[in-house]
Amino acid sequence: MGSKLFPSDKIRNVAVVGHSSTGKTTLISAMLFDTKAVNRLGKVDKGNAVTDYDDEAIERKITIGAALAHAAHRDCKVNLIDTPGYSIFTTDAVQGLKVAESAAMLVSAVAGPEVQTEKMWKACAGLGRPILFVVNFMDRERASASRTLQQMQKRFGREVVPVQLAIGEEHSFSGVVDLVRWTAWRFAADESGAAEKIAIPEDLKAEAENARGALIEMVAEQDEALLEKFFSEGSLSDDELIAGLTKAVAARRIFPVYYCASGRNQGVQPILDAIVDLVPNPVSSSYPFKNIAGEDVTVAPAVEGTPIAYVFKTLSDPYAGRITLVRVYSGNLASDATYFNRKRDFAERFGPVNWMQGKDLIPVEKLVAGDIGAVAKLKETRTGDTLTSKDGAVIVPPVPIPEGAITFAITPKSKGDEDKIASSLAKLQDEDPTLHVGRDPQTKEQIVAGAGQLHVEIAVARLRKRYKVEVTLHPPKVPYRETITKAVELTSRHKKQTGGHGQFAEAKIRIEPLPRGGGYEYVDKIFGGAISHNYRPSVDKGIQSASAAGPLSGNPVVDFRITLLDGKEHDVDSSDMAFQICGRKAFREGVKQAGPTILEPVMQVEISTPDENLGDIMGDLNSRRGRVQGMEPGDGQTAVKAQVPLAEMLTYSQTLRSITGGRGDFHMEFSHYDEMPKQVQEKIIAAAGVSEEEEDE
Repeated sequence: MGSKLFPSDKIRNVAVVGHSSTGKTTLISAMLFDTKAVNRLGKVDKGNAVTDYDDEAIERKITIGAALAHAAHRDCKVNLIDTPGYSIFTTDAVQGLKVAESAAMLVSAVAGPEVQTEKMWKACAGLGRPILFVVNFMDRERASASRTLQQMQKRFGREVVPVQLAIGEEHSFSGVVDLVRWTAWRFAADESGAAEKIAIPEDLKAEAENARGALIEMVAEQDEALLEKFFSEGSLSDDELIAGLTKAVAARRIFPVYYCASGRNQGVQPILDAIVDLVPNPVSSSYPFKNIAGEDVTVAPAVEGTPIAYVFKTLSDPYAGRITLVRVYSGNLASDATYFNRKRDFAERFGPVNWMQGKDLIPVEKLVAGDIGAVAKLKETRTGDTLTSKDGAVIVPPVPIPEGAITFAITPKSKGDEDKIASSLAKLQDEDPTLHVGRDPQTKEQIVAGAGQLHVEIAVARLRKRYKVEVTLHPPKVPYRETITKAVELTSRHKKQTGGHGQFAEAKIRIEPLPRGGGYEYVDKIFGGAISHNYRPSVDKGIQSASAAGPLSGNPVVDFRITLLDGKEHDVDSSDMAFQICGRKAFREGVKQAGPTILEPVMQVEISTPDENLGDIMGDLNSRRGRVQGMEPGDGQTAVKAQVPLAEMLTYSQTLRSITGGRGDFHMEFSHYDEMPKQVQEKIIAAAGVSEEEEDE
């Protein structure tokens, strides 16, 4: 294609979405080959597909991150965003959808609509994106156009309307009838993409006439003027049909259906034509943004206006460094210019701006309004940021990043690699914000959380291959706490005689429980000089030191008040250290007498489950000591709200996937700490094996 620039109204942005293994990457490879953007037909199985260039994607034969390619077709630049089909990478797919004007939704002609088809349908609805349905694998055994269409209409409504009929099925699939232009195409079976215009086969004519009639009627229904014409004349002209269809697709009132066999490169060109004809150009409508005050504003893109660009993906390249993928909504992004990162209040100096063909950067003079491209080596900019001019006053609302569904502790196999792990994980998180990394302040473990086990395993594989760090994954420690249940008073003495000065300190304290979340209080109620003022804080310091590890499980003790009531000191042998040790001993003795108990973190959990799995979900929650707080029925899905101990949620993502066949979803956040049942405490105490030995200093 070279670097010839296309005007904004000649750009089409399409996210290719759908369930895993529906041929998204293969379809894009065929489109690139047929438009001569590349000179060979890339194959996922051979590891040479343009948009599956990541080592992990090639090895696993799945798309694991959004990738960008482009093709020239009928004087238009078609930006194709290849998106992952696995539910654990849904956020990346939604990022791709956000920067496109439309979705090409692939559905298997064998399996029909699947779990991720539904999720992406909902994502398209939320973003207001038109959908072109592409029924792929028409050449596979048990492929059926009619069965798949019925399933799609049942799932998504009668607005799912075929604009083609398939000629043949399974091994005999050879072409399509174009119901809009009333013609037919036969495609070569040699993967060349060659197409020949033919007469509509006689055995399909009656079916085609019925299908065209249904399409015309559906288009007419969407427009009063067309409906009037349809009733008076019984039909619409080709021009009226095309204009009405274009308008109805853009308004999400009709979802046209196309048929292809992407692996054999059959049926691909009509889909490219549909993208050019039906996908809205990127400067034809306004966009919902926010101003600096966080208020909603609507911005109409201006070709020469204030630059506004959204970062939807960050890549880490071993040679080029960080590569930032951007969608320009308004104005231009020029090479060697400076733009302002509105979110981080940071001026970024650009080098060359580029188009992307898979992993290859193609330098261009500028990215025009509506285009999608890349910039290398930006310092501060991350996924979800807005780039604009210094006086640009809008922010593109970012795609929400979900919290991790599954968490692991991560340790290096080699000593001394801890710092290397942290810096390498930070780079991976730059590239994939849905990977959450950090250190648990209580357990001191390095934590990595992701959308699923495969997600975390891919991160581990990247650590090994890219950064040469070998690590081990473990279930994380649950940050338990301890507290007390009753008040006690006691006197503790620390006395030690050695050569020279000895050690002496005595303190009388009351220890009593505080309400949950009350933390720690220290009250000095000594009257007179039983203990000097300069030693009283030492008792407090000793108590705080001892409270870091409780007697039952070695976890911090919380929610208690210490009142210093009385004490004794020695003119020579008392010291700051002696009173610290005395405070520690007093606390340890007091906690044991004050009814110690273990607290566990309880999570607020919201689960979305298909109605037919609701009973199993409720039973499973009960087995996890969950307390259901309410249910909200929806469209075939029920939202269940519950409070569940964190310890019972560590493996929940696998269980939910198993129960619902991958159609369920959940998120959770910390709610509060609560007392753990005694029988469960016994297991924690046994596992902790806290030593009974007193510290003696």
